[in-house]
Amino acid sequence: VHPNVSQGCQGGCATCSDYNGCLSCKPRLFFVLERIGMKQIGVCLSSCPSGYYGTRYPDINKCAKCKADCDTCFTRNFCTKCKSGFYLYSGKCLEKCPDGLEANNHTMECTSIVHCETSEWSPWSPCMKKGKTCGFKRGNEVRVREIVQHPSARGNPCPTTTESRKCIVQRKRCQKEGKGKKNREEKRKKSNKDDSKETRQESKGRAARRQNREQRENNNKTQPKKRKAPNKEQDLAPVDTAH
Repeated sequence: VHPNVSQGCQGGCATCSDYNGCLSCKPRLFFVLERIGMKQIGVCLSSCPSGYYGTRYPDINKCAKCKADCDTCFTRNFCTKCKSGFYLYSGKCLEKCPDGLEANNHTMECTSIVHCETSEWSPWSPCMKKGKTCGFKRGNEVRVREIVQHPSARGNPCPTTTESRKCIVQRKRCQKEGKGKKNREEKRKKSNKDDSKETRQESKGRAARRQNREQRENNNKTQPKKRKAPNKEQDLAPVDTAH
């Protein structure tokens, strides 16, 4: 250490020198040596840079180098990320994954081989031919299953998810769609016609009753009242002629 030690340092240094940079760090900071050309100088950082791991001691916190194949590490012998060309497995960086594992180029890790998994077969479909279930004797029926787990790169591929087999059924005629539709349309029109006819008859009946009622009311208003007929017995009463 150069004897020219200063207490008024910059950049988190507790003590420093012009030749060696930081000699010690303030609390909670990590001391690390950085190479500049042929010389190494000390710097103080809040966290260790890539390729280093931190260790804390009572008198100093230091950054130490990871193994050469580690990009980041927890300790020297436990890597958390590997450099390009290596795959991480149990804290180690390997060029080739062990048996039973495969290299994942996305995460750069050795992972378990995953095989394809499918569900159970569905029941067989009705016997059909050209999308119909009538008008034929020999057709086909199918069943399907779903993929529930897709395989990894080295996993067993998925089998077929659809099966078909021939089937025989008792032939039956297909109802003509046009004829059935026509019959339904005719029934609907007839029903609407009957409803309309009944409605018209009811309307005519109500109109006729209303007209008769109005006619009677008019006749009562215009016809003069009949005078009461004289009592014939009173008219024929004898006249007193005694005088």
